[in-house]
Amino acid sequence: MSAKIEKLPLGGRGAHSSAALDRSERNPGTPLDLDWVESLCVNRSAVERRAGSIGQRRTVKKNWQVAWLLKAVSCIDLTTLAGDDTSSRVKRLCAKAKQPVRADILEQLGAGSLDLTTGAVCVYHEMVSTAVAALADTDIPVAAVSTGFPAGLSPLDTRIQEIEASVQAGAREIDIVISRRHALLGHWHKLYDEVAAFREACGTAHMKTILGTGDLVTLRNVARASAVCMMAGADFIKTSTGKESVNATLPVSLVMVRLIRGYFERTGIRIGFKPAGGISTAKDALIYLMLIKEELGRDWLEPSLFRFGASSLLGDIERQLEHNASGHYAATYRQPMV
Repeated sequence: MSAKIEKLPLGGRGAHSSAALDRSERNPGTPLDLDWVESLCVNRSAVERRAGSIGQRRTVKKNWQVAWLLKAVSCIDLTTLAGDDTSSRVKRLCAKAKQPVRADILEQLGAGSLDLTTGAVCVYHEMVSTAVAALADTDIPVAAVSTGFPAGLSPLDTRIQEIEASVQAGAREIDIVISRRHALLGHWHKLYDEVAAFREACGTAHMKTILGTGDLVTLRNVARASAVCMMAGADFIKTSTGKESVNATLPVSLVMVRLIRGYFERTGIRIGFKPAGGISTAKDALIYLMLIKEELGRDWLEPSLFRFGASSLLGDIERQLEHNASGHYAATYRQPMV
């Protein structure tokens, strides 16, 4: 098996480690183009039909499945956003980010030489300094959720101060939450100005913009909010906080990646995509990787442009990788997260 895996298309920037990424490319933003925003409409039935076909027309098996799952691991934002988070839990999470798959499993798969890490560790601001210290000997970035996460209803100056505090504490990525009311009311200028202010406060830190798609009601609102956030300078657009009743879905994700493609065609700027919430199995991960490969192309299958926001996904992927290595499914307690 090892000889075959070494030939699989894991290569390219960031294939084995987030340390290999070029994180210097940023989205400078563009002036707000309301004509483009207002022209965006979505054919819901066509979107659902296309989304339903992803993962149905082809399957990934054996060594190819192993390669895709290892790629998925490198694109995970390993996350803990619980009210009972402690410094000890965050330290254990960071240790898992540094060694996301047990070394003996990687050796059995012939992938022991891969310097495999997760894409980032995502925590609340209070835990940023702990995570930064735990990851000091790596190039794994710490991402902080900010701007009144998850509701995003704190005063604007408070949200900006929160971003600045997280950046000062060492966060290299900031997950901000938009004011969904601006999108629901069609106040696109207000949404643009808000996200642009957040972008300025982020400084050198990359900004991932959470739309809260479960609260936006329609796919048209999702499309228009995506366009406005990209024009305002978002480096990533992200589906959800993971706290809504409806989080990442394939139809919503399809609409967002189509807008990313449209923005790239208009500006030549690549924007990242992060589905979050509800993605918990290896099968789910493979379907999302297929979506990105088919809609955006191979360039987007890197941690610099694609992430999973997940807390339980890694455990299921590791379990599937152990099955590929040994032929047996392990009990879930054999792949503890923290």
